[in-house]
Amino acid sequence: MQGKWDIYRRLLGYLKPHWREVTVAYVAMLIATVLSLLVPQLVKRAIDSGLSTGNARALMMTGGLILLVAIARGLVSLAHRFYGDWLTFRVSYDLRGDFYISLQSLPFAFHDRAKIGDLMSRVTSDIGETERFIGSGLMSLVATILLLVGVVIAMFLEDFWLTLWTLAPLIALVWVALRFGGIVRPLFRKIQDQMGILSSVMQESLTGIGVVKAFAREPHELEKFDRESDIWFDMRYQSIKVWAHYWPLFNFILAIAIFLLLWFGGPSALSGQITVGTLFAMISYSLMLNAPVSQLGFLVNMATSADASASRVFEIIDTPNEVVEPVDAIALEKPRGEVRFENVSFAYQEGRSILREVNFVAEPDQVVALIGPTGSGKSTITNLIPRFYDPSEGRILVDGIDIRQLQLKSLRSQIGIVLQEPFLFNATIAENIAYGRPEAPLSEIIAAAKAASAHDFIEATAKGYETMVGERGVTLSGGQKQRLAIARALLYNPRILILDDSTSSVDTETEHLIQAALAILMKGRTTFVIAQRLVTLKSADLILVLDHGRIVERGTHDELLARSGLYHTIYDLQLKDQEDFLALQRGKIDEEHVHKAMEMATSMAPEKIIER
Repeated sequence: MQGKWDIYRRLLGYLKPHWREVTVAYVAMLIATVLSLLVPQLVKRAIDSGLSTGNARALMMTGGLILLVAIARGLVSLAHRFYGDWLTFRVSYDLRGDFYISLQSLPFAFHDRAKIGDLMSRVTSDIGETERFIGSGLMSLVATILLLVGVVIAMFLEDFWLTLWTLAPLIALVWVALRFGGIVRPLFRKIQDQMGILSSVMQESLTGIGVVKAFAREPHELEKFDRESDIWFDMRYQSIKVWAHYWPLFNFILAIAIFLLLWFGGPSALSGQITVGTLFAMISYSLMLNAPVSQLGFLVNMATSADASASRVFEIIDTPNEVVEPVDAIALEKPRGEVRFENVSFAYQEGRSILREVNFVAEPDQVVALIGPTGSGKSTITNLIPRFYDPSEGRILVDGIDIRQLQLKSLRSQIGIVLQEPFLFNATIAENIAYGRPEAPLSEIIAAAKAASAHDFIEATAKGYETMVGERGVTLSGGQKQRLAIARALLYNPRILILDDSTSSVDTETEHLIQAALAILMKGRTTFVIAQRLVTLKSADLILVLDHGRIVERGTHDELLARSGLYHTIYDLQLKDQEDFLALQRGKIDEEHVHKAMEMATSMAPEKIIER
């Protein structure tokens, strides 16, 4: 984890592009501080030259100067506040943009490990804490420090020895504020981490609300939420106790400074060693610190909270991308679609291999089917082709080029994917279909929808292709979402097509329609099909049977049935009885046709015609 000074230095880097606004804001803040330091001097003049001597003119002139100073300070404070807030939200804007860009560029491996609720907490709560400090908060902290230094210098210029007596409490004040920050910094980091856990619990519960209600597990989810919420509150309670102990201490130390001024300065003023105006100016300078020093604990609190929050944000931004594109990456133009796996092994976690020495070649225009038990590595193979992950060993080639040497965008622009669990955005049906090609005309969108057997149900909706599908396509059935996902891949017009169990959510009739459409549209493409039902794989050019991460069998449907392997076992479990039943049904139908034909032939015999 980065040190706190590294965090602050990095946050300050976000101010560099906006140096003009920073300059205006801090110059205005500096002028406002200097004008504030002038006020006790003017009050001193009013007392010594006006009240003490009975000079009303001097008193009125000094009062007028104080009014002018107040007006000038109000104007510069306006610029100070405006640009301070502008910087606050501009840095937040830039930081949130960097965070989101990092999230988009990180590979699947990161998103497999990350929790959505925690990421949402970082982009909302953590960046919110950071933005409060880096703009106006930092400016207020700098203003407080400048005022503190300015007050000490002004007091020394007034009376050196009297200032020495009050210097000890001021030094103690700074020391206590720094100690306070050191205590609350790790505490705030834990608080922000716990908020991430709490957000993850809430996100998971809301995402699976259907399952929660179906199993009447609302009390369990509430208990889980309450447990994490209680931990968060306990941490907050600890921070409140620290704050409650230190806050009165800040005011008490300041009161000691005033007491010392009156104790040692009062007799000097009475004896004429210093003027009453000087003593009043010294007290005024000390009182000027009341508000800023009262805020000092709050500002240190804000700084430490921002440090803890920013470290969580930078933790994501600094996460290394495991899928790196080389500087001299090759653009994949007009690919033929040959895909070759050479001794490919892969593990999501070290020591837990998913694929082991996988070798095969998918020729252009071939349909390659992948089948095997759950966890055998089917989806992993298709996830490696677009470089969602990189193989642990071996290499994958498209048209003879290692995909690690290809430009990621050009590679993925040639690959269309229909995932096992289709995801739709909260947009119109047309926008979801055209997600990969937003510039596509409506005619092509409709053509893709027809090919995916989606056009009819789309037309039956309230607004047709302009119908909003809701969050994650909540207004559509599983089969309808799957057909829209297929239409989206078809409109993308890729050279390589990946169908990851894409007919799992449709009925038999719809599956037949989709398969018929895909049979035409898969021509000219290299297609990888993952399916649990053999009926969807029978016509594949090459079937790869996987088990425990290895290809244990390969061939066509008929070739694999001729062997007594895993494919034959799966066939016996799934299709043999069904096909035997269909064959028997066909036999009965044929027998009935023969019987009817014989009856018809008998009725058409010459003697029967004569009888009629």
